[in-house]
Amino acid sequence: MSHATVATAPPPLAHPDKFFIDGKWTAPSTGARLDVISAVTEDVYLQVAEAREADMARAIAAARKAFDHGPWPRMSHAERAGYLRKLAEGMRQRAGDIAAMWPHEMGILHSHALLQAPGAGATFDYYADLSATFPFEERRQPSGPSPLGLVVREPVGVVGAIIPWNAPAALLAWKLAPALVAGCTAVLKASPEAPGAPYVFAEIAEAIGLPPGVVNVVTADREVSELLVRSTDVDKITFTGSTAAGRRIASLCGERIARCTLELGGKSAAVILDDFDVEAAAAAIVGPACSMTGQICSSLTRIVVTRDRHDAMVDALAARFKAVKVGDPFDSESGIGPIAVERQRDRIERLIASGIAEGATLAAGGGRPKHLNRGFYIEPTVFGNVDNHMTIAQEEIFGPVLSVIPARDEANAVEIANDTIYGLNNSVFTNDVDRAYAVARQLRSGTVGHNSFRTDFRIGFGGFKQSGIGREGNVEGLAPYLENKTVILEGFPSHIPQG
Repeated sequence: MSHATVATAPPPLAHPDKFFIDGKWTAPSTGARLDVISAVTEDVYLQVAEAREADMARAIAAARKAFDHGPWPRMSHAERAGYLRKLAEGMRQRAGDIAAMWPHEMGILHSHALLQAPGAGATFDYYADLSATFPFEERRQPSGPSPLGLVVREPVGVVGAIIPWNAPAALLAWKLAPALVAGCTAVLKASPEAPGAPYVFAEIAEAIGLPPGVVNVVTADREVSELLVRSTDVDKITFTGSTAAGRRIASLCGERIARCTLELGGKSAAVILDDFDVEAAAAAIVGPACSMTGQICSSLTRIVVTRDRHDAMVDALAARFKAVKVGDPFDSESGIGPIAVERQRDRIERLIASGIAEGATLAAGGGRPKHLNRGFYIEPTVFGNVDNHMTIAQEEIFGPVLSVIPARDEANAVEIANDTIYGLNNSVFTNDVDRAYAVARQLRSGTVGHNSFRTDFRIGFGGFKQSGIGREGNVEGLAPYLENKTVILEGFPSHIPQG
């Protein structure tokens, strides 16, 4: 299929006018619809049903019933892993459909979407494999006379999973795969801007015969989404999105002592040490900065370099950004696509204007590309002479805007990198691995990379400070879906050998 055909094909969804609740496609309670506006054309690309209060209540009730009375939490971990492997295969088979919708929803290059979409399937396989080795039951020595103590790790209950629009397939997988293998049931709340992948997932769940109510999929805006967070029938919320929304969710969960995992914003720094070549640093930074049009929470957007190399760093980044072709994400020659939605592009433009007004030097970009009159495009932008207290250095921009910040020396560079409410990701650029390790241990962030933008959910992902609570990926990503229960017995049950 040609790029042009993919770009103009209708969304490959069977039931966009319905919700997936209790194992079947269910008509909405009202005729309310949400328009998904193509980031490429600015036309309506897709219409989906908008969940109202009654729809969310039905989804929550189905998940609650499936957890309290259904077979899912009572299956063995191996049985649940079997379903995860079927979900994995389904996600791989439908990766092309996800990749076809993703550029319209948020502007990712289609070529990148084709590479990334199959990763959601790998995540389900990963947690299916992990379930075979994870200690869901562990012996402990009691302090008293009883011969046997156990820590039993049981499912936390009903999970409300709220995902954003930038990487919906990957993020639903990193939330649902560990939740499901743990034995939880879930309500997946899709973003109004990017419901495509969640609908594909629901179609796969139906096709493999996932038991009714185990996963329920609805699309809702903020008011109805808050009902999911407030519901006393939901035991845990897992959320990826803005820090502002995360604060609200945390406060609501706190009112009823609900569990929550929050993966929030970032303002990540690339700390360029004095032994690393400026051109090499620019080459390593610019590609990832253009990925997904910079709409990545962990993107390296603050480039911290000593004052004597500041101008060379700005020039190197500006030259590379100016060479990036802004264009249709379905065009193989494009190096960066559009921003997801108009309001987000408007916000980026306001922040760029604030950078100019506050005295930063605009070295590249800063406006809309003149050759494109449709689509939510913006030029990749570089600022120099940025003070770390400027708005563009403190607020998450969520777009391809880099701020080069001069530092006195290495210690000051670390101080600048840490001077933010966020702590999601950082990188240190140096040819000396001992220096890299030493600086990495000083940086207050959930991930620190070396000589490039690096994050790895297989190791673990999440943030310090206001970048979130908890971790996703690996064993740490399974633990939040489990509750530890202490069991102290006066004998040994038949499945545990004495001694």
